[in-house]
Amino acid sequence: MPEDGRPQDRVVELHLGPVAHGGHVVARHEGRVVFVRHGIPGEVVRAELTDAEPDAKFWRADVVEVLEPSPHRREHVWNLADSLLAHAHGRLPVGGAEFGHIALAEQRHLKEAVIREQLLRLAGLERDVEVEPVSLSEDADDAGGLAWRTRCSFAVTGDGRLAMHAHRSETLIPVQRMPLATQEINDLRLWELDLRGVERLEVAAPASGSAPLIVFTLADGVAPSALTDVLARLDPSVSASAAGAGSATSPLTVRGRGSVSEHVLGHRYTVRGEGFWQIHRRAPETLVTAALEALDGTLTPGAQVADLYAGAGLFTAPLASAVGPGGHVLSVEGAPGTSRDARRTFKRQPEVAVVQGRVERVLRQHGGEGSFDAVVLDPPRAGAGRQVVHQLVDAAPRAVAYVACDPASFARDMGWFRKAGWRLESLRAFDLYPMTHHVETVALLRPPV
Repeated sequence: MPEDGRPQDRVVELHLGPVAHGGHVVARHEGRVVFVRHGIPGEVVRAELTDAEPDAKFWRADVVEVLEPSPHRREHVWNLADSLLAHAHGRLPVGGAEFGHIALAEQRHLKEAVIREQLLRLAGLERDVEVEPVSLSEDADDAGGLAWRTRCSFAVTGDGRLAMHAHRSETLIPVQRMPLATQEINDLRLWELDLRGVERLEVAAPASGSAPLIVFTLADGVAPSALTDVLARLDPSVSASAAGAGSATSPLTVRGRGSVSEHVLGHRYTVRGEGFWQIHRRAPETLVTAALEALDGTLTPGAQVADLYAGAGLFTAPLASAVGPGGHVLSVEGAPGTSRDARRTFKRQPEVAVVQGRVERVLRQHGGEGSFDAVVLDPPRAGAGRQVVHQLVDAAPRAVAYVACDPASFARDMGWFRKAGWRLESLRAFDLYPMTHHVETVALLRPPV
């Protein structure tokens, strides 16, 4: 290694160790920790260093050649996301399918290992957990981990081609069919359109099977009329003027009226095209069912409950049904647009109070001791954080159903609950994002007896 600490060769041979949070496996090179993507524990590989500054605590690398493959390695499900093919063609792999080279059962074992490691390291908890597969419908299997994604966000290249970003990069990679997306999204064939003048687009395909909603965000200075040909290609009945874009910086709705209707276990929700909604076709009902089962016995008629980080109200609706007209549901969401979605959904339900604002601020106003019998806590990837955990400990509900999309932030928050004497009574994990490192968990937390 040169005196400045930089590696002489950007491609190094590595023996891959255990899986790490974030879609990596851990290796060491000349005493330095290297987080490696596109590998499998136990493999011997050649990897290209992508971040290797001399003073960095660790380096990052992508596998570019496999010298000794794992028995769990298979052909990648998506050529554009295959690191080996990308390197061979002198480009970066597209992000979003970093586990696509791993057999599906092994993907779940790796996710289980990450959950266990994070809970032990950050919360001091030894806990086994099984990552459960989730089928695409009640009468279908999991389709091999493909065709589950009902919402996609795309970028556009300078010459108007549909694109996605490489991992941790501003590099845009033109894409066509996306194996993780539902058939309804792929059937739009958006890659055939000339998208010059578009900065990005969001596509939402309701699980009900109704027509997908497409929302374009135009580049600065581009008028909606510039997309006349694109709109005609997508839907001859839609014109640029009828699409409802007020200015070049407004989202331009191509289909629908700017929102879609979602139906989950008998409840109907209104969600904007660019608003938040779970992206796996079966995720909403899977998570709602798991949370309600966790809180069984706590959600009695007349109970006072809170749905924190409520989004469009996925959990708010079944909570309101459980506590009945004599109960009360405080539904808190920080994003103004998503909160408006919830207000539309619950405007005729007086037992629901939809409040837009930061959760910690709302809890200061409404979260004193004894305020809630039960809480559903569904924070974003960053987790709830120390302040919210302390506020919930002070509020002393009888139970908290914690719905987590990130094992690290969940384990960190669990550590703070444990310091206050709370216990982890149950934990389930669901493979709602096959071919990626992401995993969703639903935990039941109880206060000290």
